Amino acid sequence: MVKFFLTNGGRAPEQIESFKDKCWIDLVNPSDDECDDVARATGIPEDMIKAALDEEERARTEFDDGNCMFLVDCPLIEEDDGSDSYTTLPLAIIYNGKCIVTVCLKGNTVLKDFITGRENVRTDTPVHFTLKFLLGNAKRFLYCLKQIDRKTRRIQSEMEKTMRNSEIIQLLDLQNSLVYFSTSLNSNERVHEKLFKVEGVSSREEYVDLYEDVIIESKQAIETCNIYKNILSVTMDAYGSVISNNANDTMKKLTIITILLAIPTMIAGFWGMNMPVPGENGVAFYQTLWFWLVVGATVVLTAVIGIFLLKGNPLKNKQLKQKKKKDKRDKRSA
Repeated sequence: MVKFFLTNGGRAPEQIESFKDKCWIDLVNPSDDECDDVARATGIPEDMIKAALDEEERARTEFDDGNCMFLVDCPLIEEDDGSDSYTTLPLAIIYNGKCIVTVCLKGNTVLKDFITGRENVRTDTPVHFTLKFLLGNAKRFLYCLKQIDRKTRRIQSEMEKTMRNSEIIQLLDLQNSLVYFSTSLNSNERVHEKLFKVEGVSSREEYVDLYEDVIIESKQAIETCNIYKNILSVTMDAYGSVISNNANDTMKKLTIITILLAIPTMIAGFWGMNMPVPGENGVAFYQTLWFWLVVGATVVLTAVIGIFLLKGNPLKNKQLKQKKKKDKRDKRSA
């Protein structure tokens, strides 16, 4: 899709039907024919226009015969099965003496603000247009990072009540999003550094102030992203430890049950042995004395093992209690 805009004295650029000098051409997922038409009308190489149509294209700058291209990564929020997912998408701003061209696979929120007039831009000042976009793009990263932080806190509060696989997968998706954001922000920062060397940025005070705002917002986004990424990484490790401990507790309980059930099974096996048992062919009590001794010893052994497995080593527990009491006395005396 191709749209043409031209500044006509108002706050918002006015949409026009065809190409004019000093206009802004907005390309959203253009076809090959549309790219070819724009290249012929503007004199911009077609491969430069198509650079941003590759989702894996890295952020970079390119200069060719008076054509300047600044390709940066932009945050993108997508709805996936009722929940929001975060990723990045390349966008190219290309300009020469004739016009400004923006190219992206999907619509961009910052450019929509330009079209609606929420941000005041002019199509005849490409450097100012580029700086305003980079500033809005950095602020958009900060907005998405805040949304990720809020979503992370909400998921953590849910996991405190019940830990399910769906919440863990959501945290993993958010962690991946932060990795994408961190990589994109660092790449964009290198583009910002090269932008300052463009003729006209350092010579005008208005541009210098705007460029400083871009750098401040960009660095804030980078620091915020690193903080959230580290916090989420520690959180994931903590939940991994909790899951491991829960699994160990479950295996411990199953082991105790297995051991305790094995002892009565052993007693029941006595009836299959060549040993007199009570009630068998009028056998008297004194004739089954050994049987009752074995049963009694088995019950005592089961109780002792059960207490030991459930409460741990009594001697070790006693030593731990004595150590805690000693530590308390030392603190009081200190």
